[in-house]
Amino acid sequence: MKRIVILGGGTGGTLAANRLRRAYGPGAAEIVVVDRDDRHVYQPGLLFVPFGLADVTRLTRPRWRQLRSGITFCQAGIDRVDTENDEVHLSNGTALGYDVLIVATGAQLLPEETDGLTGPGWQKDVFTFYTPEGAAALGAALERFAGGRLVVGVIDMPIKCPVAPLEFCFLADQYFRRRGIRGRVDLTYVTPLDGAFTKPVASRQLGGLLAGKGIKLVTEFSTGTVEAPDEPGAEGYLVSYDDRVVPFDLAVIVPLHGGADYVSRSPGLGDELGFVTVDPRTLQAKCKPNVFALGDATDAPASKAGSVAHFEGDVLAGNVRRFLAGEPLAACFDGHTNCFIETGRGKALLIDFNYDTEPLTGHYPSWMGLPLLRPSRLNHLGKLAFQHFYWHGLLPGRDIPGISSAMPARGKRLPDPAAAPARR
Repeated sequence: MKRIVILGGGTGGTLAANRLRRAYGPGAAEIVVVDRDDRHVYQPGLLFVPFGLADVTRLTRPRWRQLRSGITFCQAGIDRVDTENDEVHLSNGTALGYDVLIVATGAQLLPEETDGLTGPGWQKDVFTFYTPEGAAALGAALERFAGGRLVVGVIDMPIKCPVAPLEFCFLADQYFRRRGIRGRVDLTYVTPLDGAFTKPVASRQLGGLLAGKGIKLVTEFSTGTVEAPDEPGAEGYLVSYDDRVVPFDLAVIVPLHGGADYVSRSPGLGDELGFVTVDPRTLQAKCKPNVFALGDATDAPASKAGSVAHFEGDVLAGNVRRFLAGEPLAACFDGHTNCFIETGRGKALLIDFNYDTEPLTGHYPSWMGLPLLRPSRLNHLGKLAFQHFYWHGLLPGRDIPGISSAMPARGKRLPDPAAAPARR
């Protein structure tokens, strides 16, 4: 009986395990999921915690309970992967052999890599909402905040859920308006990108929303140092590598991201940031044919978002089955990504794109679906409903009618390839 070992019990690892269990009966393959803890966090919900719109305790569930019957859950740290001998060495001294390995340990935050970020101001004047503990602490700080400079800064790309820092800005604008102190708050969004987002079409739309809400946008800012206030009432500063300065009274930072530590301890498995190098179409790792990866753990040029892990899961499960059957892999993952972007005041914007196609206007997943590239109440309700879908549809690895891993063209207003810019 073949053994499939999956490293990581988050979004990608859980849905991959469940899809493979549906494909292989208990007697056809042994599936083992390894993770260092038993706390599965619904990460999109962390955005709402600082504003009192979600409770951390309602966003977490045991990992093992999300796995189908017949899947073994092993709670242990990972020391390294020996791809030459097809073994995973666990921190408890166990060597776990495999026929197929799937790496799904996601991305980790590396705040210590930025000078000053984890200094005296950490969790005092400088916060992140990318962890349950950080989101809760930031919520308490926002309650105390009565005015001043609030800076939301991204240290570098790639990051998990690239739209989340923008959403935080929009929700902060709404939060301070509700408290009646928006006029006393100077909101600034600081990014290393040359615009509000990675995709030009969406960047223009999101940049316009920032401007319309009075949120300043500072671009091409590579933060080298975070200087927290050294005494009550003093200002802190973000300092770029080219010596530009952005002052703050309260900073919300998205730290540098990297792959899991064990990837760097496993020769040939990952790149210099610890992300597993894969074929972006098949999700097969480049180190060895029986190794695959998905989700935030890969170096694929797709967004590190939950929707990507969902769409990758279908392709990966099919390719693992093809590999074990000795068949050619399907190079069919197109980088499909979609994101709900909370824009405040009970509305959200939806974008849908892939490796080759920019976000387009229209509807998703068809003409009768949700509106694309414009804020709407319907998209906001869709984002709220996604939490139920996450636990009961996405993680169990179910096929969703009308939604496939490939980006749909139906419902979108596609650009005319024959159109050419007018000449003067």
